[in-house]
Amino acid sequence: MALRHAVLAALLDEELSGYQLTKAFDLGVANFWHAQPQQLYAELTRLERDGLVTGREVVQDTRPNKRLFRVTDAGLAELERFTALAAKPSFIRDDLLVKVQAADHVDAGTLIAQLAERAAFAQAKVDLFGRLLRTMRGDRAEEDFLRHGERIGPYLTCLRGLAFERGNRDWCEHAAAVLRDRQGARVPD
Repeated sequence: MALRHAVLAALLDEELSGYQLTKAFDLGVANFWHAQPQQLYAELTRLERDGLVTGREVVQDTRPNKRLFRVTDAGLAELERFTALAAKPSFIRDDLLVKVQAADHVDAGTLIAQLAERAAFAQAKVDLFGRLLRTMRGDRAEEDFLRHGERIGPYLTCLRGLAFERGNRDWCEHAAAVLRDRQGARVPD
């Protein structure tokens, strides 16, 4: 997947400025695609040049003018083409896993601390996704929203982000517990 498809998908519901797009990425899209703000601004420029989004200038009295972007028909066609392609499997690429792979040969205390930090980060994301899901469905029960909600795509990707972060949290807590137990079971020479 290219960044362009993630940007196009983020712009489907409404016009957004570059700043608003970075916030939308932070809250929703970041659970499956990470991008720095400068990457997003550069991609908006390319998308507009390629005719996949259109931008319009909004004059503001007390602030600098801003540009709002929306997906064009060509951009929607590009998303349609992209969704028709076979999805490639994803792979985990994580520095912490490399460190844990070496657990038998490095300081376990350092790893335990890093695992606890990662578990706390994952828990914060679990809490964020929970809030986002509640906001998206409002007063509706989840089952009702899943059957009849207006925009189900963002909800489903948020559910995936929630499951991913729960898995991260649980694995980090388990791995840290195993390392702690092994530290306690070591018999001094």
